[in-house]
Amino acid sequence: MDQYLAALEQIEQNKKNAAALESERLDFKQEKKEKKETFQDIAEAAVCFANASGGEVVLGVADRGTGVEAFLGTDIPAELLKERIYTLTEPNLLVEVREVTRASSRLLVIFVPAGVDVYQTKKTSPTHRLKDMCLVMTPAETSRLHDERRGIDWSAQSSGRDIGEIDRAAAFKLRDLLSRVTNPAVQELATADTESLLVALRLLRTDDTLTNAGELLLCQPIGSQARNLLVYQHRATSGGEADFVRRWGAPVVSAIPDVMEVIANRIGITPVSTASGQQIQIEDYPLSAIREALANALMHGDFREDRPVSVEHSPETLLVRSPGPLVSGVMPSNILTHPSKPRFPHLAEVFRTLGLAEQLGQGVDRMFRDMIRSGRSAPTISEVGDQVRDTLVTFTGGPPNSRVARFLSTLPTHEQNDTDTLLVTTVLCDRKTITAAGIAPIIQRQIEASEAILRRLATGEAHLLEPSAGTAGRRHPNYRLQRDALIALGPAVRYQKRSVSESDAKVQEHIVDYGIINSRTIQRLFDIDVYQARDMLRDLLGREILVRVSEQTRGTAVKYGPGPKFPIKKYARSAPVEDEGTLLF
Repeated sequence: MDQYLAALEQIEQNKKNAAALESERLDFKQEKKEKKETFQDIAEAAVCFANASGGEVVLGVADRGTGVEAFLGTDIPAELLKERIYTLTEPNLLVEVREVTRASSRLLVIFVPAGVDVYQTKKTSPTHRLKDMCLVMTPAETSRLHDERRGIDWSAQSSGRDIGEIDRAAAFKLRDLLSRVTNPAVQELATADTESLLVALRLLRTDDTLTNAGELLLCQPIGSQARNLLVYQHRATSGGEADFVRRWGAPVVSAIPDVMEVIANRIGITPVSTASGQQIQIEDYPLSAIREALANALMHGDFREDRPVSVEHSPETLLVRSPGPLVSGVMPSNILTHPSKPRFPHLAEVFRTLGLAEQLGQGVDRMFRDMIRSGRSAPTISEVGDQVRDTLVTFTGGPPNSRVARFLSTLPTHEQNDTDTLLVTTVLCDRKTITAAGIAPIIQRQIEASEAILRRLATGEAHLLEPSAGTAGRRHPNYRLQRDALIALGPAVRYQKRSVSESDAKVQEHIVDYGIINSRTIQRLFDIDVYQARDMLRDLLGREILVRVSEQTRGTAVKYGPGPKFPIKKYARSAPVEDEGTLLF
């Protein structure tokens, strides 16, 4: 369903008003007193979307109010509106205008594509869409967007520096990185002469000058050009004073290994045993995820801004902040599924050749996968700042959820490496059921594609999900975790948690009905595994609510009955049922 259709349905059903439904890709307008004012208003909204990732403008809906009264309608001809948008914008912006009817009102929907240039109206400066607002673009933002859309790559342009200015230590590090790459053809470059090496990496231009990427990676700065490119700060607590600070300038090829070593030295490891007895080592923050965040910050950060990439590290959070917003067209809401789009393609190509970043745009997926597989929440990616915007990646630390990490390690290998599967699992640790429509914005896919993923997880090798009985026949059922997954995840499934009093009551009711209880019965009553059942029985024995009543002392044959502190007044005791095993199993 198109975004505007879903929004119109919510307005008509009195769920939300238009203002509450506006987003980075949807805007609502109503006619002004004069037609020419309406044309200008819609042209400005169209420019705003064209300078971002495109979007939809619906004309004829009131900002406030819900129900049929919110549909004010419009009598402006669709072709006339399209023509006026074209003539009021520079360069001329071509949009699609479609008539729709809602609650007997005629509306116009303007579909604005992401532009191929930087647009403005003849009366206003360039603007772009940020969440549900249109903001005037700064000169730096306008220049950056112009370069991106014209394919102008700053990193491939001449730095004016020659091969003789390359730092020797950086050149040695470059060769070391090449020697570690798995591609034999790339490995051979490690032993090539310097000029051949630089030509192969396209760091040396035909005029014998280094590209800006070459200077950044391999040269020391000249005099007043020296500045910080990377800043690292460590704090014992997220709100405390920095207890360690280090700064790096160019050459970047030497700085990246240094900063990764500094981070690694301050990351702890938690051992977790899997069900098969294998032990996995869980880092406070997976270094592979941090490496990708750092590489992305350096590849996509705008070095023309006089601000460094900064890393702020504490046990609670690790933040990687890079100068400049996300590349045009890429947003936090589509970053997992949007094709790779580096700000500086030449620099990104060199990073990937050197093994400093993932191939095929998988770096963000790697961050998500490695964080979730380590028993932690997925990272968040956002744009921060008002006049000066930066890109921020936030990793949440703290003790890992070992139950989640242990469970995910038992999934088929291809599912362990599937970002969609991992996100679905973490969501179902908080929600009892999900639908394709509910999971779609989280995995950043269309509803039908999301349904196919949920269906695969229900019927495929993973056997992770099942449709609920009452919705199994629907086109888009409600999905929940299968019983074995619930048991394996145990207390990681938050809605499964019961208070001590609730658990006690359920055990006591069973004792009243059958006289005795055992570990297998506890597992069935609470959908838990043998270890959780053992811990629950130990607690009940320790509080003398239960006592052992069988001769056996180990295994599933051990039976328990009412203890000295069993609430006799609340429950009348009954004689033990001899054939409990037959009744229960």
